[in-house]
Amino acid sequence: MAKLGWLGALWLTTFSQPAGERAVYRAVRRQGPKRILEMGLGTLRRTERMLAAGRGAAGEPIHYVGIDRFEARLPTDPPGVTLKQAHRRLHGLARVQLVPGNVDSSLARLCNHLGVFDLVLVSADNDPRHLERSWFFIQRLVNDRSTVLVETPARAKPGRTAWTAIDKRRVDELAALTIQRRAA
Repeated sequence: MAKLGWLGALWLTTFSQPAGERAVYRAVRRQGPKRILEMGLGTLRRTERMLAAGRGAAGEPIHYVGIDRFEARLPTDPPGVTLKQAHRRLHGLARVQLVPGNVDSSLARLCNHLGVFDLVLVSADNDPRHLERSWFFIQRLVNDRSTVLVETPARAKPGRTAWTAIDKRRVDELAALTIQRRAA
C-alpha cells in the first residue's frame, strides 16, 4: 500500500470499514507516531492501512514492532498470517520488527530493548490471560505522551469492536493489578 494522499486519508478516517478501526487511523494521522507497537496483527489489513496513513511529513520511516502468534495460532484463534507473509507485506511500509509468541512472554523477553513507543495498539484477539500479565511490561514501554488504544467488543453491536484510548495512569493501574495477582 502506497502513501496516502489527503483524499485517501479522508476516506480511511471517515468512511473505511470496519468503522471501529477509524479511531486507529485518526490517531495515526493526528499524532504522526514514529514508533508503533501492535499486539495482535490478525490479517494485516489494519496494520497495512495504519502504516500507510502514518507515512508522510517527516520523511523518516516508522519503527513498527508487531507481536503475534503467527504460525503458533490455535484453531480457536482468529485468522491471521504467517511470519513470512507479514514480513513480505509490511517490508516497504516501515522499519519492521516482528516478534512471534504470546504477548506476555514476548514483552518479558524484549521490553528492556524496545524503548518507548508513541502508539501502542492492543488487539482484542489476544488471549486475556496473556494480556493481563503483559501490562507490567507495557507500563515500561509508554510515557505520558504515548497513546495506548485497546480494542474491545462493541456493546451495542455484537461481533463488532471499538478502540478506546487509555491514559498512562490506567496503564499503571493495570500493571499494579498484575503485580498484586502475582504476589497472591
